[in-house]
Amino acid sequence: MTQTRDWQRNRDMWVRVLERQTGSGVDEWHRRIAAAGVDDEAALRDWLGREGVKGYAQTLLVMERFGYPDFLLASADELIERQYADRPQLRPIFEALVSAANGLEDVVVQTRKTYVSLVTPVRTFARIVPATKHRVDLGLRLDGMKPRGRLVPSTIHETMTLQISLTAVEQVDEEVLDWLGKAHARNS
Repeated sequence: MTQTRDWQRNRDMWVRVLERQTGSGVDEWHRRIAAAGVDDEAALRDWLGREGVKGYAQTLLVMERFGYPDFLLASADELIERQYADRPQLRPIFEALVSAANGLEDVVVQTRKTYVSLVTPVRTFARIVPATKHRVDLGLRLDGMKPRGRLVPSTIHETMTLQISLTAVEQVDEEVLDWLGKAHARNS
């Protein structure tokens, strides 16, 4: 069974990074920030930097102080609903691709604000992007492969070297499923 994740997992990771980096948890940092009297984001980032808090840990504390973006608070289902809210005719394409991924070994569906990643324990092997109101792009990590047939150079992300554009669920055919399987195998 495919596991689906949202941003909460990232927040949990950022909390662990903060604790490893500083030896203190979020509650302690809330107290320190309040005591420092920092009242804007730039000043907080500067102060945290001087305190040795950087990267994800710093971003976490800034969001804790000034609020999280809506997409970080949304569930996986909510993120997917938002992606297809104005293009419901494309949702079956997404569902067919995720269903196919369900048949592959050790796949996690990682939802984001504007796309969904398919991830093995090693790395991301595909991205599903509702690219326009009439098209879903399936980005595939197929390093070293050249474009051919329906596989074209990807504009999705530098790690997704090739992509296939889909406008109807019927296009999620044996060829697409074969390429998805090959991307999975190469990145497992």
